[in-house]
Amino acid sequence: MSRKSVERKYLSEFVYGGFDGVVTTFAIVAGVVGASLSSSIVLILGFANLFADGFSMALSDYLSVKSQNEVYKQNKDRHLKNPRKTALVTFFSFLFVGFVPLFSFILSIFVPSFENYNFKISLFLTCVAFLVIGAIKGEVVGRHKVKSAFETLFIGGFAALIAFLVGYFLKSIVS
Repeated sequence: MSRKSVERKYLSEFVYGGFDGVVTTFAIVAGVVGASLSSSIVLILGFANLFADGFSMALSDYLSVKSQNEVYKQNKDRHLKNPRKTALVTFFSFLFVGFVPLFSFILSIFVPSFENYNFKISLFLTCVAFLVIGAIKGEVVGRHKVKSAFETLFIGGFAALIAFLVGYFLKSIVS
């Protein structure tokens, strides 16, 4: 199997895991910042999300692919994916790309002067992550990389905006 076919074979898991990892983690960051809560809350909720949601997605991916393979085995006309590999790709993509929005908050522990900028840095790095995921997706599937990158940025940015606004509006209700 060529490298290109392997890239395509597990692209959906990479995009699914990476995109959801960065969206959900940045949603936590944006919601906490929107609610004017502390950076320690960002880190606690962010890491809880990375591991629990990443593990949950990996298990869901495993069960989904395993079920799909069982259906395809009856037809004997499809190339099957390895459910363990799809689960691992989903989990590690979620974990590594999902870590991006938390990086600046961890950095501010060691460089306290960054604390005033950690949300802006997180926003910038998250946008870069969306663009990279989209460009990789575009490259592998043969779509225009820039269009694919900005499509991913737009969708992820919209999700982040929703999380920020929810945190902002709930702050006034909870306070």
